[in-house]
Amino acid sequence: AAQRGQGSLTLTNDRDRRPPTIRVTAADRPPTEPLLRSQKNALTRTTMASSTASRVTVARAPPGAKLGHRSSIAAPCRRGSVRPSVRANAGANAGPFDGYAFKPIREREVSREMSTRYFQDLYKYADADVIIVGSGSAGLACAYELSKHPDVSVALIEQSVSPGGGAWLGGQLFSSMVVRKPAHHFLTELGIEFEEFENYVVLKHAAQYTSTVLSKVLAADNVKLFNATCAEDLIVKENRVSGVVTNWSTVTLFGHDTQSCMDPNVLEAKVVVSACGHDGPFGATGVKRLQELGLVDKVPGMAALDMNKAEDAVVANTREVYPGMIITGMEVAEVDGCPRMGPTFGAMFISGQKAAYMALKALGKEDSALDTFTSLEKGQDSGTFKPNGFGLFQRQ
Repeated sequence: AAQRGQGSLTLTNDRDRRPPTIRVTAADRPPTEPLLRSQKNALTRTTMASSTASRVTVARAPPGAKLGHRSSIAAPCRRGSVRPSVRANAGANAGPFDGYAFKPIREREVSREMSTRYFQDLYKYADADVIIVGSGSAGLACAYELSKHPDVSVALIEQSVSPGGGAWLGGQLFSSMVVRKPAHHFLTELGIEFEEFENYVVLKHAAQYTSTVLSKVLAADNVKLFNATCAEDLIVKENRVSGVVTNWSTVTLFGHDTQSCMDPNVLEAKVVVSACGHDGPFGATGVKRLQELGLVDKVPGMAALDMNKAEDAVVANTREVYPGMIITGMEVAEVDGCPRMGPTFGAMFISGQKAAYMALKALGKEDSALDTFTSLEKGQDSGTFKPNGFGLFQRQ
């Protein structure tokens, strides 16, 4: 009950002065407003949710107010009961998800399922055929081509939580992706639609490429993505790169400056493909480390932008830069001083494909490799591929 005094509202504990209880039932509604089945169900659910489970208690409406209209005096809400506003909205929120419930699970089961699989992968890929460092547009194209060879184990290492590098967007954070021909054949193989012009094609969003090729790579049984993982260093033995030194990205980025010792892990491989790109905290880290070790002369960085020269040069210079280590994508431009290409992506796809071909060749699988590059046009000689503007994959 409430007593008014000097403009304030005071509650009392006098049970005899409480407003009478109003039981709201379907029978109380005018016959001209029949309840729909969904309304009956909603009324039943909200009434059962009340702590009394048998009746709904509301405050006495002010004189002249219509039942169901919002009043300026709110009824006290007992613990465990449902406020009138919640009950009023229940009908609007009712639908096919009402009563949806998940199967029970123990928290430890979730932990065990994640950890056992991850450490099984670490055990398996501690001795991989190919390690790809960097899962940008070139690294993903390389992993995709290698996924066609089930007998080749591939560890894909990415320092970010989200793979894809800069290929989630076009230039200057715009959405569309421009791909110069004839690299559009690779998009066709992936099943990606695009708008076609004479010399290039346009994807309505760059994320179409990244999400599509990433989904295919992740679905392959012979490829494992280790994201949020950094390649801190290289394993170099007997004048050959034979693996990488890894650590959690959070440790590499922040831990070494705050802790006395944060030792890494290692993964060995027959071939390492460095696809670390350019710019950013890990840009071209593969070749930069080779330079620190005195294994390459210099890493001059990219030259000024020239799209027409840049893409041809990146594909042409995708190569084994040091025994056991192949460079691809924009890391090629960093070590060779090639012009930067800006927001065109065709060379990234083809450079990644070429890196995969060279890795397979190093593994002694050149013949089978040539049969899997289905986005390249074959010439009259069934063993030779047309240059396609890039001059690669020719039989020697």
